[in-house]
Amino acid sequence: MNARPEILMTNDAPLSAAPTVLQVTDMVKFYGKLQALRDVSFDVRRGEVVALLGASGCGKSTLLNIAAGLDSFDGGSLEIEGQPAAQFKQWHKLAYMFQEDRLLPWRTVRENVELGLETQALSRRARHQRAEHVLQTVGLGDFAQSWPHQLSGGMRSRVALARSLVVEPSILLMDEPFSKLDPYTRSQMHQELLRLQVASGATILFVTHDVEEAVVLADRIVLLEPRPGRVKQIVEVPLDRPRLPTDPDTAELTRQLRLKVTP
Repeated sequence: MNARPEILMTNDAPLSAAPTVLQVTDMVKFYGKLQALRDVSFDVRRGEVVALLGASGCGKSTLLNIAAGLDSFDGGSLEIEGQPAAQFKQWHKLAYMFQEDRLLPWRTVRENVELGLETQALSRRARHQRAEHVLQTVGLGDFAQSWPHQLSGGMRSRVALARSLVVEPSILLMDEPFSKLDPYTRSQMHQELLRLQVASGATILFVTHDVEEAVVLADRIVLLEPRPGRVKQIVEVPLDRPRLPTDPDTAELTRQLRLKVTP
């Protein structure tokens, strides 16, 4: 067995030389008199998987919404692909996968996946082909004409993932997308996500309160503490993939990190 990993901030991760695609600097956010974020700074590099980890109230989802352009901020800066967010025009490069699958019950699986393509200058046939291809990619090619109510929870999550991927994003934002799944299905979705990330080269920023999930998926973990939300530590994950929760090194890093999560 390898030596137990330490939780350290390091600069020698394999992706450390990749260009930065998201840069958050001294981010401040208020909701009325309540300060939600204070001086939050971190970056996300191209092709990297980064987790925003922390207890409830530390600003994880707020940060993700700001990165997606769904919320404003009161201080600091956000750059996307090297441009200030206010000047960034290529929002179609970002996709957002919500905690709920948000499938429309009156649309078939394929029609749900096509939803993100309907604002693009694509023919109906091209939309069908793109949707069917990505459904094959996530293992649901035989369910294109099914209805959401006919699917299991894991299958619905795959449809939601397909809907995010069909627009071919370079940045995928995910807000606890697997939190409602049972442990076995969640593990399957972790493997599926990483497989698709390797195939597409997408950059992923995801929110989780699950320490084990962060260790299994992420290249780096931004550990936040609450009231107001601020960065406690940025953690490199020095473990090769695939990572199983039962692997000794994965379990040890998870144990160490749990001790650092501020309730």
